[in-house]
Formats: sequence, structure tokens, C-alpha cells
Amino acid sequence: MAEGVEVGPPGAGLAHRVPDLGALELLLAVARLGSLGRAARELGITQPAASSRIRSMERQLGVALVDRSPRGSRLTAAGALVTDWALRIVEAAEAFDAGAQALRGRRDSRLRVAASMTIAEYLLPGWLIALRAQRPDTAVSLLAGNSAAVAERLLADEADLGFVEGLSVPTGLDEAVVARDRLIVVTAPGHPWARRRRPLTAGELASTPLILREEGSGTRQVLDAALGGLARPLLELSSTTAVKASAVSGAGPAVLSELAVGEELSARRLVSVPVDGVRLDRALRAVWRTGHRPTGPGRDLLGLTRHRGQG
Repeated sequence: MAEGVEVGPPGAGLAHRVPDLGALELLLAVARLGSLGRAARELGITQPAASSRIRSMERQLGVALVDRSPRGSRLTAAGALVTDWALRIVEAAEAFDAGAQALRGRRDSRLRVAASMTIAEYLLPGWLIALRAQRPDTAVSLLAGNSAAVAERLLADEADLGFVEGLSVPTGLDEAVVARDRLIVVTAPGHPWARRRRPLTAGELASTPLILREEGSGTRQVLDAALGGLARPLLELSSTTAVKASAVSGAGPAVLSELAVGEELSARRLVSVPVDGVRLDRALRAVWRTGHRPTGPGRDLLGLTRHRGQG
């Protein structure tokens, strides 16, 4: 064994025995340019750093690779042989890198989003327009449903990123709060509650049949929790739009996201009814499978929500 050879422990992996790609690229540059200094400049390192890297590689392999002289640097016979092997390794690494880039391109060409109804209707359109400006080549598919359905999509790997409105997220999902929202009680202008001079109490709200979202929706979860699970449905509907339309028609009072009724309140098609003693604030969350934090376009969309979410 040559003196000064660095040998890994018995059974040591290739990383202990094979020079790294940077060292092999340097050796190839020396072979091509005939000068350690020119090779160092091409690779953007100093000549002392290049000399140190060559010496380290020679110690690792146990053979001299480069003869240095005032006229330049010349490969030894062993160096010429190692250079042939190094070329194959570098070419394989380039092919590996090209393949990895192709995989990233394929991943970044699509984004599957699942979102609960309020977020899908009132927040996501703006976020997706902003994402389109950043990533015009990414195709986005949106699956809208209630918060429970969003969780199911993510856990089944049918979506890359989800948005929910409930009080918590199921086991197996990680989360980040991206916005805040508030539920409000609304009714048509002709309903007796529209003329009340004092706020509703929790007991009055709990004892009155309401137009509600279905069980499993984030809106229903928050209301049931606020009323101790006592909300009484007059109608149970599967979309915010349907609940809102029923309330506008005079069918009865409803509980909806403040995000969803701004236009109707401004036009006096609906009236907001104050409530006392009921906590109806909620967090809006981005969710993803545990251990699979969004990358690529999913990461970019998550970043946009934090800049554009409602405070």
C-alpha cells in the first residue's frame, strides 16, 4: 500500500474511496488545459485550492496524478488512466442531473389542489391568478368539497395541497394557518331578526332552526363547537352558494363566512344579525400529508397565501 494512502474502514462505502465530482472535474480540466492555474480559473477556484484538491485526491487514491513544472501540469500515466475513468463518472453524473431536472419539470407541470368551499370560491381565485403569473406553465386542477373531503383527498394522495376551514385537521396531515375568518348570522331584510335592537344570545341561536352547511364542513364544525353541538338545521345544504340563496329568498336565518356575503350585505339582500356570547372566529389552514411539505408550485402557492390571506 502506498505511503499516506487514505483508506476507509473495512466495508466503507464508495464515498470513502472515490473522489468527489468536484475533484474529478478539476482533473479533467487539468488534462484538457495543460495547466493547473487555468483549470482553477475555469472552475472559479484559487490555484492553491486546486493544488490542495489534487493532492487530496492523490492521497485518497494512493497514486500520483499530475506532474507539476514551470512549463505547466502534465498527467502521469496513472493520471491519464484515472482521467478516462473520471470522464465516464462525470458523464454519468450529467445524465443523472438531466434526469432529475426532467423529473422536477414533470412534477412542476401540474398542481392538484383540494379546498373547502369558502376558500375555493372566495380566496383561491386570487391566489391562483398570482401563481399563474409566477408559473405560467403549471396546470392547476381544483377539487372543491367540504373540509372532511379535502382531508380524504390528501390522505389518499389525490391532492398535493389542501385548504380547510375547520377547527382542527385529522391525524396524518400537517398544517399552516394562512388566513382568519369570522362566521356571521345573516337573514333576509323581512325576517324579524333584521329589526332586532339587541344581539341574539347563544340560547336563541341554538334554539332556532337555521339554514346550515352539511356535517363535515368547516362552517358547521365551528358553529356546532360554538353552540356545544346544539345547532338545529332547518335546511342542510352542501354549498355556500345554496345556503346564501336560501337565506336571500327568506327561507330562514343562516350562518355563513363573512367572506361569502359581502356583496349581499352591501346590496341589502341580506342583513347581519349581531350575536352575543358566541365565538365564531376561525382559522383557515393550508394542509398537506405529514412529511410531504409542498415543493415546487405547491410551495409557491403556499407562500402566496401568506402574502394575500385575510388578516
